[in-house]
Amino acid sequence: MSVRSLSASLALALAVGACGTLDDPTIPVIPTNPTTDAGQDTAPTPSVPTAGPGEVRVTISGEKLALGGIPYPATGDDPVIVDGWSLKLDRLIVTVANVTLSENPDYSPSDPSQHGAAVARASGTYAVDLHKGGPLAGKGGSSEQALPLAVLSDQNLNGGQAFDPTARYALDYDVVVASAAATRANFDADDEAAYQKMIANGWTVLYVGTATFGGHGCETTDATYDFTKLPTTVPFELGFASPTTYVNCQNPDNDPATPFSGEDHERGVQVRDNRGVDAQLTVHLDHPFWEALVEGAAFRFDHYAARLVGKPPHVLTLDDLVGVNPLDVRDGAGAPLPWRWCVSGYTPPSNGQMILEVGTLQVDPKGDPTRTLRDLRDYATYLQSTQGHLNADGLCFVKRKYASPP
Repeated sequence: MSVRSLSASLALALAVGACGTLDDPTIPVIPTNPTTDAGQDTAPTPSVPTAGPGEVRVTISGEKLALGGIPYPATGDDPVIVDGWSLKLDRLIVTVANVTLSENPDYSPSDPSQHGAAVARASGTYAVDLHKGGPLAGKGGSSEQALPLAVLSDQNLNGGQAFDPTARYALDYDVVVASAAATRANFDADDEAAYQKMIANGWTVLYVGTATFGGHGCETTDATYDFTKLPTTVPFELGFASPTTYVNCQNPDNDPATPFSGEDHERGVQVRDNRGVDAQLTVHLDHPFWEALVEGAAFRFDHYAARLVGKPPHVLTLDDLVGVNPLDVRDGAGAPLPWRWCVSGYTPPSNGQMILEVGTLQVDPKGDPTRTLRDLRDYATYLQSTQGHLNADGLCFVKRKYASPP
């Protein structure tokens, strides 16, 4: 069989083995020979399927941030939210599908959206809670975890031919709307309840957690603004309806190969005739919290928390961001929100009111959503839709499949 789904064989392994925490960020150990109270074996030893020579194993990871959130203050070189918030996750659920390998990732050096014909596809749809990690080491190192989804054994869209170890194959994958048909890769009852809500609302990605303000030594561009109006604890449930295809991803595993001008890594996945290779779909959780439409922009949360000013306490959702102009950010009571920062060495993008950077995109509260950003919800969703990568930080061409500017 040219595509081996790993969800069934992995279910037992996850149930008994995927218990890694930030206190012990090593790869989870899968127990062997579980026994009854009488000491008798009750199940075979679960195993984590691997890819053999000439095969590609598809895995998925939310990296270290999905496991442990974003603490404040940061430790070492870890990322930090510049306005003093920490994020703790309860779940980060995503539905992925149609992982596809195609010929000729270098078809157009100037246009990564183009590649050759599709030759293999893992056709399953998988719902995954990235907060739970998995039994594999993530591509970012031992503090990260990944979950295997499927193995591509041959060119199942091209007559079952073996992959060519001298060629690279473009990799695409979809993030799709939650569906009852999706295979639940590592769910518990709480995940399933959350997923039913995703299905009902047409969401593709769901963040559930709590933000807590702990900033100290903070500075601001407007000392007259009363930041004590903002809550210091904000439970959130951010459901994004943003189906997206990530096309022809760059692959850090190909380093030190020379990429095209303007790209960070060579494109595509290359199989090996002496071993299997992994293609890790990587979801970066920080993107919705960027202050600019630039890869690696500073993270912040004040503009989310400020929406609760003057309102009864409640769980923050994307609906709270509706009607807020990203070029005129205001709190829930209508007051202009200034920049605040609680880390040294940071310089705010402007001198007064918070104005988020939108690049070449247009902002129009009454505009066509296929051409303009209407509000902060559109802005956050646009950022979130860029979060799909390959093998840690390999950028992909982003093809949005919802009402959005290109």
